[in-house]
Amino acid sequence: MTAFDPWSPAFVADPYPAYAALRDRGRAVRFEPTRQWLVPHHDDVSALLRDRRLGRTYQHRFSHEEFGRTPPPPEHEPFHVLNGNGLLDLEAPDHTRIRRLVSKAFTPRTVERLRPTVESLASRLADDLVADGGGDLLAQVAEPLPVAVIAEMLGIPPQDREPLRPWSAAICGMFELNPDEATAAAAVRASEEFSGYLRGLIAQRRARPGDDLVSALIAAHDGGETLTEQEMVSTCVLLLNAGHEATVNTTVNGWWTLFRHPEQLAALRARPGLLPTAVEELLRYDTPLQMFERWVLDDIELGGTVIPRGSEVALLFGSANHDPAHFTDPGRLDLAREDNPHVTFGAGIHYCLGAPLARVELLASFGALLRAAPGLRLVREPSWKPGYVIRGLTELLVEV
Repeated sequence: MTAFDPWSPAFVADPYPAYAALRDRGRAVRFEPTRQWLVPHHDDVSALLRDRRLGRTYQHRFSHEEFGRTPPPPEHEPFHVLNGNGLLDLEAPDHTRIRRLVSKAFTPRTVERLRPTVESLASRLADDLVADGGGDLLAQVAEPLPVAVIAEMLGIPPQDREPLRPWSAAICGMFELNPDEATAAAAVRASEEFSGYLRGLIAQRRARPGDDLVSALIAAHDGGETLTEQEMVSTCVLLLNAGHEATVNTTVNGWWTLFRHPEQLAALRARPGLLPTAVEELLRYDTPLQMFERWVLDDIELGGTVIPRGSEVALLFGSANHDPAHFTDPGRLDLAREDNPHVTFGAGIHYCLGAPLARVELLASFGALLRAAPGLRLVREPSWKPGYVIRGLTELLVEV
């Protein structure tokens, strides 16, 4: 199956043959159903992530009309206000200011301080799975860990955490290709509810600061600059969405990959010291975020093709991570792979702020399951969720 068809279940289950065909076709391939230019090569993806002629938004330079785009419907405004004030969809100078301020609260020390909590929680979740004799690794281990960690960082009380995952899933539905109106309506509701909850939490922390990220964001300042309330709300939502969607899917997709490569799983069980390179290889081999979109703010040229201002490019992370120009035998899972310049966490100014925390979580989760369930095995082949951009399984049933 070599057709690029992001709405096809067969393609979602295994997009990599189609990526190979795209790489053979050229450096930029027009895809009319979404009116995007697909960019499948590692060199181009890496370069364009850093190229300031492209942007996650165009509104810092152009109106919708000037850019040849139709404004989003007014009823979608709560989603776009929330999304548009987060780091992922901002450009300089706002992105520079906000990232600098958020980085003051999201420091390596903050992440390192969380390591014992992450490891303890991962061990408890793994032990519970073993005590049950197995179950759904997605629901029982992969999802609870990063949600609990981000909630702990933000200072969200345990009794308030149940809606976090549904809110995140609804909002992230808008990042898929051509979302329908039902998806948009769910995202708007989740945006309103999540924003309302966080505004209340911010008000509490203004009155009674604590040792949490929301309090740190309130206190963050640099040369008299601070974060607006909307920027704080959008930052917190982004940290939850990006901070656990990728980790959940890397964990579950990674175990599915390991079950399909028993010789590599056996090597990892025999040599736990392989775990750091194994995590990087699993991030490369089956990338949780398959596509990252950018707007063309000034004409660019790729391989003789001029892509004009006003176009949208789709940077194919999954294809870049399987480009034989950068990876020896890219279709082979090699948990000991040392030379591994994957683009899973992005590059440039939008490089994932939470990458260090994601790595801590993944090391803790895989390590805990390898120790607690050395005989962990698959019950049945899983199915994939319909989404392509954020790509993951519906469940992963295992037994010990």
